[in-house]
Amino acid sequence: MTPRTIRALRMLSPQPWLGPVALPGRPPSGARRGGPAVRRRSAVVAAVLGALAVPFAIAPAEAAPHPPRTGFEASDGARWTGPREEQAFLGAVDRGSDRAAVERIGTTGQGRPLQLVRIGEQFPAATTILLICSQHGDEPAGREACLTTLRDLAFAEDRATRAFLSRTTVLVVPTANPDGRAADTRGNADGVDVNRDHIALETAEGRAIAAVVRDERPDVIYDLHEYGATQPYYDKDLFVLWPRNLNVDSRVHGLSRTLSERYVRPAATEAGYSSGHYGIWTDPVTGDPIKQTAGDGQERILRNASGLKHAVGLLVESRIDALSEAEKDDPALNHRRRVHSQRTALGGLFDFTQEQRARIGAATALSRLSGYADRGPVHLGGADNDPAGPGEVLTDPPCGYRLDAAQYAGVKERLALHGVRSHRDGAGAYVPLRQSARSLIPLLLDQRASYSITSGQAVTAC
Repeated sequence: MTPRTIRALRMLSPQPWLGPVALPGRPPSGARRGGPAVRRRSAVVAAVLGALAVPFAIAPAEAAPHPPRTGFEASDGARWTGPREEQAFLGAVDRGSDRAAVERIGTTGQGRPLQLVRIGEQFPAATTILLICSQHGDEPAGREACLTTLRDLAFAEDRATRAFLSRTTVLVVPTANPDGRAADTRGNADGVDVNRDHIALETAEGRAIAAVVRDERPDVIYDLHEYGATQPYYDKDLFVLWPRNLNVDSRVHGLSRTLSERYVRPAATEAGYSSGHYGIWTDPVTGDPIKQTAGDGQERILRNASGLKHAVGLLVESRIDALSEAEKDDPALNHRRRVHSQRTALGGLFDFTQEQRARIGAATALSRLSGYADRGPVHLGGADNDPAGPGEVLTDPPCGYRLDAAQYAGVKERLALHGVRSHRDGAGAYVPLRQSARSLIPLLLDQRASYSITSGQAVTAC
């Protein structure tokens, strides 16, 4: 039985907390693939989940005694999980599972905790995945998918899941913008878009994420969002996109596209969900791209910052808008569909991790080492589908950047959070390019960069 078939069978099995999910206005995905398969699904799924050949499956939470439930689950999707419910839920996971640990990684402007959940059978593991959930506070479906998924991983007792976790550490920031989630706003308490703060690191939320990336060195960073459709050009159930910044190592870039095109999007298709590329409008008849509205190579966005920090990266966006009159009449239907589509995509991520583990490890390790070779241009603009323009390429990058005392005092903490190495140089500091963060440093310190945090003096004599 192929991994793709296993994924299809798994997606036919209704989640215990959702009940059967039928997309409004569409036949169930399994029915479109043939009635006999649907009639046989219960027996086949049970066999698959118990087989040692299964690469990965999230076992139902009832495999463990009294697993906690979210407020979303308790209401059958009628409302989103509240902040206090989340804290009680995470506390129960922490206490109830010997493979899960919850830690505080920061505090928001309004005093709410920023938390990281660590799940695994042993630390360190061969592969580390980092899920960043709901950076935008008014996009809650990814958060709900993260909460239930981390619970299912923490309490599952089937051999396949435990084998997966013996080689994989799953890190989850379940609510990356707690103040925004409490207020149902895109930005944080100061109105700042956290997903535009992965270079400047001006927010507590951005700094907490940067510290996790620096300290944990995840192999994969997976960023969950939602979007509003524009019919008929931009209205898929899920949109995905990889790091497009031109400085991303080619091996990391290639695997990010593999995660998108060979795993996450096929997993969505097998579950009956449509998918496309984030930011690209397409002709509703031919499917050809006609306009790009987002999804560029901006380094300040986590999708691109992930690749610049040597991780395979992917942005996943579920559609907020109702798909039918039934969803308009019953918001719980809309909520459940949004969360289930995100969980479906997570299944593709986990299969990718299991099947491509060796390639992932090699790509991220070589990407980290490539900066020490200190060769090749650094791009200050452009994307993988948009060549850098005149003046946007450092064809012969400097040896490093010198910062005076005032500049260094203003940025040294942020440089450290980015994992950038510097050393004292008189009253100021010198930041050499020959290090793992080579491609990131000019984006931080060159006066020509779009989002630089200071204008360092380029040093050309090495």
